[in-house]
Order: sequence, then structure tokens, then C-alpha cells
Amino acid sequence: MAEVEAVQLKEEGNRHFQLQDYKAATKSYSQALKLTKDKTLLATLYRNRAACGLKTESYVQAASDASRAIDINSSDIKALYRRCQALERLGKLDQAFKDVQRCATLEPRNQNFQETLRRLNTSIQEKLRVQFSTDARVQKMFEILLDENTDADKLEKAANNLIVLGREEAGAEKIFQGNGVALLLQLLDTKRPELVLAAVRTLSGMCSGHRARATAILHAVRIDRICSLMSVENEEMSLAVCNLLQAVIDSLSGEDKQEHRGKEEALVLDTKKDLKQITSHLLDMLVSKKVSGLGRDQALNLLNKNVPRKDLAMHDNSRTVYVVDNGLRKILKVVGQVPDLPSCLPLTDNTRMLASILINKLYDDLRCDPERDHFRKICEEYITGKFDPQDMDKNLNAIQTVSGILQGPFDLGNQLLGLKGVMEMMVALCGSERETDQLVAVEALIHASTKLSRATFIITNGVSLLKQIYKTTKNEKIKIRTLVGLCKLGSAGGTDYGLRQFAEGSTEKLAKQCRKWLCNASIDTRTRRWAVEGLAYLTLDADVKDDFVQDIPALQAMFELAKSSDKTILYSVATTLVNCTNSYDVKEVIPELVQLAKFSKQHVPEEHPKDKKDFIDMRVKRLLKAGVISALACMVKADSAILTDQTKELLARVFLALCDNPKDRGTIVAQGGGKALIPLALEGTDVGKVKAAHALAKIAAVSNPDIAFPGERVYEVVRPLVSLLDTQRDGIQNYEALLGLTNLSGRSDKLRQKIFKERALPDIENYMFENHDQLRQAATECMCNMVVNKETSQWLEILQRLCLHDQLSVQHRGLVIAYNLLAADAELAKKLVESELLEILTVVGKQEPDEKKAEVVQTARECLIKCMDYGFIKPVS
Repeated sequence: MAEVEAVQLKEEGNRHFQLQDYKAATKSYSQALKLTKDKTLLATLYRNRAACGLKTESYVQAASDASRAIDINSSDIKALYRRCQALERLGKLDQAFKDVQRCATLEPRNQNFQETLRRLNTSIQEKLRVQFSTDARVQKMFEILLDENTDADKLEKAANNLIVLGREEAGAEKIFQGNGVALLLQLLDTKRPELVLAAVRTLSGMCSGHRARATAILHAVRIDRICSLMSVENEEMSLAVCNLLQAVIDSLSGEDKQEHRGKEEALVLDTKKDLKQITSHLLDMLVSKKVSGLGRDQALNLLNKNVPRKDLAMHDNSRTVYVVDNGLRKILKVVGQVPDLPSCLPLTDNTRMLASILINKLYDDLRCDPERDHFRKICEEYITGKFDPQDMDKNLNAIQTVSGILQGPFDLGNQLLGLKGVMEMMVALCGSERETDQLVAVEALIHASTKLSRATFIITNGVSLLKQIYKTTKNEKIKIRTLVGLCKLGSAGGTDYGLRQFAEGSTEKLAKQCRKWLCNASIDTRTRRWAVEGLAYLTLDADVKDDFVQDIPALQAMFELAKSSDKTILYSVATTLVNCTNSYDVKEVIPELVQLAKFSKQHVPEEHPKDKKDFIDMRVKRLLKAGVISALACMVKADSAILTDQTKELLARVFLALCDNPKDRGTIVAQGGGKALIPLALEGTDVGKVKAAHALAKIAAVSNPDIAFPGERVYEVVRPLVSLLDTQRDGIQNYEALLGLTNLSGRSDKLRQKIFKERALPDIENYMFENHDQLRQAATECMCNMVVNKETSQWLEILQRLCLHDQLSVQHRGLVIAYNLLAADAELAKKLVESELLEILTVVGKQEPDEKKAEVVQTARECLIKCMDYGFIKPVS
């Protein structure tokens, strides 16, 4: 019984394989393997499972299964060839060559084997050539670099060549095996910046994608030395060392997506200890006075990127728990720094914001209430421990810490506002004579008034408090900040025209003052940033946004700030642009509910006349004219944790609004908008990625891809466009994605191959049968471009599936297509006969024709007769 069931499972697996459901096929073959001891059947099952492994890119499993089939039958030609394919994919070219050599010996006339033999031979020769040439190059590099008499040009060239070598697998391995790490340490000891930088970048390349090498280099260079190199007041050096540490972390944690196998895996048993040591040193860097502001920023960037889980579906958040227990107080110390105090650590404009983002990410990564309570208690103890009636500076640090947490996890910050003494201390600092005290207190008040429902104390007392400071202070810095607080409270009604907080015209006056400060180049950048923050709230009012886009100097001043090194401004600029382009989500107004609300005397949201389509279009035109695209492109490039997924989503919304008019898309492409959209479509929130993909589709539909996405970038556009071919996306997104793919697929065979690899063909085919005329037309045009592709075999698989279809009407159509193809061209007919289609036609043609099957059987027989006419098959008597 078991043997019979095993055969049935094998047949079931074959059916799954024909339907391209490779996971189900693998499962069926695996179940069958447990039930049979028949050697012939075992060999077939292992061979078939190896084919599934090749299809699902599980090459280690495929090679293993093929080897088991070969152990049973050493002349199993299919198993030999499948193992050859798997080994080639795994980079084991010499072993793959031996397998295909055996295949060619068994079947010398098989063209496929001969072609593979030639290709592998060429690849092996090339690999050997690179290997031997690399040996000499590495030796030469170090001789030049360690010679004190080498001239500067030669030195720079050698350093750059060494970096390139470190990025190549053969070069990196040669450096590593040939005592290269010790020589690189000598370069680090020279203290010459250009040589140290070259050594760091070479080490970074060597660590990428190789766990054993990364571990050895980490131990050789030592984490304390790496951190001290990252602590220097040199942006290029600090960033290079940060990249080195990231490469090490990626390799140790498996984030490099490399498959570690064989000897390399055996060399590194457990990397958790090394990863914990790196985290511990990064946390120590946060509170060290020896570390530069740039070094502190890079340490925070690394913690932001590597500590919280990237996917909350993963259960293990032990890294976050470790950082909370051992480093939260250190992060809070950074957040609580006041730049004007003498005790302040070295900071940049971005440091405190990076720390706030880290606190937010850590808090979001906690899995349960006890963990969150523990987190809150640490924060409470830290803040209350700072309160000291005798030391105003400590009180200032406490309020600054609350202010920083309010910029991170707001719910937690809101709870901390309720701590005894916090609000009182904020009010007391507002009345202080010292400028620093007032600045900190006003900023804390602003951050506290983020949500209307939570800010009852602020709503009742904040406005009068801020107005009093605004009137009495002569300090411009404090004036701007108090104004932003008033802007925030004034914008509580959002875009609702009927919920204005201030008297008619007051909001416009506040905005005019913000624009004036924004254009004043004599005011420091940090203070002008607050003017943008104010506009981020005030531009919810349509009058304000309309005035703002007409003020070209103010727009350009904001764009210049967006391009500056202060990245804390990114969110405010993005929010302002979202408001100006009306690219925020608007709830659909249902007339029946409006009538019901009016009847029950409830408030009904009102749309401002200047929020209508023609006003929005005019604002978009003015933004484009003022150079918004170059500012957006610069913002997208920010290599900092401050460019959060939420900020990326806002930027994607702005891009989509700007791309709405086809006439503007040429300008967007010319200013680099196409390139800037690609990273937004690949990373960020789900909503942000869809918005960016839609903007890309709009550009791809009407632009020359070679100009819009030059070089290799064009291949990165395919995946976002394919993601829009989904029933969950709306019709316009489907339609414009199809237009974009049609344009791309008409450019080159390589692009068509890329679209095939992203498995877009079935989706395009589905849209060819849509009810909507335009969708059907766009899909058909795209398919017409796709079928030009010479290399694809998918059409043959689809045809075979049609000829085996359960529905007789569909099967008949498939057979008619097969007949037409056979009749069209002898070369094409030969290709069809060499495939499994001949077997299908034979099986169908041999059936006894009843009433229902008559057309199907007759068409299959006509196909076979056509094959006989060509002389491809002979009749059997």
C-alpha cells in the first residue's frame, strides 16, 4: 500500500510541477520519499525534487538531492545535469564542469550539454586569470603604500586600487590570506588621513558578505580602535568607519543575505557575543566627551539601523531589551543635552533628533506592557533624579529630556508631562531671566502641544503664556519659538475651514512673520528651522499656503535649508510641501451623512475655496518653478536615521502630486526627480512605496526611459511598477503601471527579461481580460512588446497548460493555437516538437472521440498530421 501511495504522490508532485507550484511539488515528493524503498522510484523522486530546488533557487538542496539520485544510479543523466546547474549557481564551477563533462560523454550529440561545457570552461579560465593577476596586484599595492618615498599621485592611485581590490571576492581573499590585515593595520598606524581612509575602506569591502573574514578582522582591528577612529572630527573618516562597522554587523547577523556554507560556516559558531560587544561600545560612545558630534551621530545611526527589529513579526527583540537595560540612560543623557551649557557634550544639529528617533524605535519594538512599564520607569527615575532646587542646569537637562521624548514616543512623553514638578518647572523656566532657560521651556511647550486632545493644560494656559513671552521678549530666537507654539495651537482645526482657532486674518499674520524670519539670512540656521516648523502647521490653512507659494524668496530659503547639513528640518519641509500640494489623505464626504450631521446640529467639515483643483494646480506650477525637485532630490539622499519612513512617505506624496500633470513630468525628469523616486518606491511605509511607485509609473509612461532613468537605474524601476499590478490597487494605478511597463518593454530585450523575472506576465495577461476597455488595451499593448522576447520559454509552458486544461473549450483553443504555430513556421514547429507538447498532443490524439471531445481530439490529430508533413515524426502501423 505504501508503494502505491508513493507513486500517487509522485504523480501529484508532477502535476504541481507542471502548474509551476514548486513548493507543493516539493512537499509531495518529500512525502513520497518517506513511503518507498524502491530504488528506481527513490532516484526519480530525488531527481524531481532537485528540479524543484532549481526552480525555487534552493541550490544547496538541489545539489544534495541530485547527488542522492546519482548515488543510486551513477548514469542518471538528468540528475547529473541538475547537479551541474545547482553547483554552477553556487559558484563551484570546477565540480559543475565535471558533471556536465560526464553528461556530454553519455550523450555526445546533445547540444545543450556541449553549450554548457563551453560556457563553464570559459568561466573557469576567466576565474583563474583573475586569481593569478590579483596576487601580483595586491603585493604591488602594499609595496607602494608602505614606501615612505612614494610620491602623492602614485600613493593615491595605489590606495584607490586597494579599495577596489577589497571589494572583489578574489582580491579580498588574497589580501586576507597574504598577511594583508597586518599590513592594513600598519596603514592605520601611519596616522596619515588618506592612508587610514584607504585602509578602512578596504577592510569594509573585505568584511562585506563574508562572516568568517568579518569576525577575524573585527578581532584583529579591535572594536575599541574602530570606535576611536569613528570618534574623530572628520566627516569623511567618521562615515567610512561607520560603513565598516555596518558591513561587519551585516555579515555577523546575516543581514547581508549571503548564504554561509561549508567551511566558512564552520569557522564562526556564534556571533552574538561580538554583536553585543559592538552594541556596548556604541552606547559608551554616546556619553563620552572624547567623541566628536559627528562620531556620536554615526553611533546613533548604527544603533537606529541595527537594534530594533526590522519586521515586528519576528519574535526576538532581545537586542532592544539589552539596549534598554544597559543604554537607555545614556541615550536619555544625549536627548537632555542643552547646547548652550558649558557641560554639554560635543553635538551636531542632528544629534538630539537622532537620539529621539532611537528612543521612539526602541519603545515601538517592545512586545508587552511589562517591558513598556520598565522603559517608562527608567525615564521617570532619570528625569526626577535630575530635579535639583540648587542647580538650575540640572533642571534644564530634565525638561530638555522630556522635550526630546515628546519628539519620539509621544504617548510616553505625555505620561512624563504628568510627573510632579514637570509642568511647574516648564512655567518657572518660561519666567526665567536667562535666555537658555526660556529657549528650552518654550521648545518643551511646543512639543507638548502636539495633539489637541492630550494638551488640555497647554490649550487652557499655553496660549496666554506664549503670548506673554512673545510680547515681553526682545530676543528674536525666543520670539520665533513662541510664535511656532502659537502656530501649532492655531492649526488645531486642521484643514477644516470652519474650525479656525484664531480670529480672521491672525493665521496669515503669523505666517507672514514666519516667512520674514525664514528669509532673514542673518538669523542662525537652528532658529530659522523653527520658522519652517511654524509654516508646517500654518499651511494647513489654504490662504496661508496660497500666499507662501507666491513668496518665491521664502520658498527658495526653505529649499536651501532642506539642502543644509541640519537634517532635523526634513520632516517640517516635507509636511509644508504636502500641505501646499494638498497631497494628504482627504476623507470622502458622503452627502447623506452631511445632511444627517446638519439635522443633528453637529459640526460639518468645510472645504476652503482655495483647496479646489485649479488652485492646487497653480501652487504645483509655482513650486516647480521655484526648484522644488532639486530640494526633494537632496532630501531623499540624506543618509541619516532622521529620514524616517514617515518622512519618506510625505516626500512620495509630494512627488505624486507634482507628477499629476503630464506636461510637468519633463521638468521633473530634467531636475533628477526620476532618480530620486526609485529609493522611495523600494523602502519606507507601504503607503509611501505605493505613492512613489505610482509617481514612477506616471513618469515611465510618457518619458524616454534612457533619459528619465539613465544607466542601470532603469532596471530598478521595473519592480515598483509590477507591484502596482495588483487587484488591491485602484484602476488608474493599474493603468499607468501598464503604460510604464509598455514603454520599458519596448526599449530592450534585457528590460523585457527583467519584467519576466519579476513574474509580471501572468498579471499583464489577467488585465487583457478586464472589463475596462482602457485597461484591456494597455495590457494588450504591453503583451505585444513582451512576446518579442527571444529567450523566454514561458509562452511554451502556458501553451502546454492550455492544451491540458480541464475545460474542453479552453483546451480546444489551446490546441488551435498550437496548430497555428505549427503551420506558421518549420523552425518554430521543430521547437514545439522537441518540447513536451508532442507528448501532450499524442495523448490527446489517441483518445476515443465522443460528442463532447470530438473537436479537441480532431484538432490534436491535425497537429500530429502537420508534424508528419514536416517529417518530424513518422506514422506507426
